[in-house]
Amino acid sequence: MTTPKYSIIVPVYNRPQELEELLLSLTHQTVKNFEVLIIEDGSSVTSEKVFEKYAQQLTITYFVKPNSGPGPSRNFGFERARGEYFIVFDSDCQIPPGYLEAVEKYFETTPLDAWGGPDRGRDSFTILQQAMACTMSSVLTTGGIRGAKAKNFQPRSFNMGISRAAFQKTGGFHFDRFAEDIELSIRMKKLGLRVELIPDAFVYHQRRATLKEFFKQVSNFGKGRVLVGKAHRGEVKIVHWFPTAFLLGLDFIVLVTLFSPSYGLLLLMPYLVYLMAIAYDAYRQTKSLSVAIWAVPSALVQLTGYGWGFLKQKFRFIT
Repeated sequence: MTTPKYSIIVPVYNRPQELEELLLSLTHQTVKNFEVLIIEDGSSVTSEKVFEKYAQQLTITYFVKPNSGPGPSRNFGFERARGEYFIVFDSDCQIPPGYLEAVEKYFETTPLDAWGGPDRGRDSFTILQQAMACTMSSVLTTGGIRGAKAKNFQPRSFNMGISRAAFQKTGGFHFDRFAEDIELSIRMKKLGLRVELIPDAFVYHQRRATLKEFFKQVSNFGKGRVLVGKAHRGEVKIVHWFPTAFLLGLDFIVLVTLFSPSYGLLLLMPYLVYLMAIAYDAYRQTKSLSVAIWAVPSALVQLTGYGWGFLKQKFRFIT
């Protein structure tokens, strides 16, 4: 059996439909030298039939294990992978045909120990999912916290590659869930490994289907940042407090408005200007007025959810 250059590891938990869309996208890769490892992380709704559907179209292996969270599940896949490079995708991603080709082209001039790439929305996603994709990647929101510059870039696990040697040196993910990717990125940098953004190695990321689910997701992101700060001193910076400040500012405005509506409206104006800027940025990216409109509630949920999760974990009044 030919040894693949790339091993694609995908943990999945109760999301067979998403996984099918991901696997379908992988069948169109222009570079074919890869295998896929599906890690069923204790799901009650399994993806076995999806695996069987694509077993003849891809070099693919299906594992079932007790639930442990995405971090240990990815490590489980790393330990069984055969490739020189390991790539992790979230099950709610779809991969453009040229993804691996973009990685190979980048490696021609810049060999790396690990890498990450951007995420985008696409026309087939719902309007809300496209709006979420815009706000999650925007420099005007928490998307700007990711550190897109080469020296600051921290890959995210929806789109992350790591060499076999880097895995052996780091031991992979240490956190079970919540910012496990950020924590690994920080350790790789501390070990002197070369980690960069490959701009053309992007994925289409569907995000959640409702604002309620989105709030829960970004709240976990805020919680994760605090956990990272506890593991690595100095990794909670002023910029990471921004969503919490945004949330507390809104609460203050609501309180003021109860006693003085006119003064409350005056205090709200900077927020309105800020949200209009986010809407314009979404329109600039998608040329869709609908997406621009939905970017406003998406940004509100993203910032307040992240801020709430950060605040809960920071002061440990967790419900």
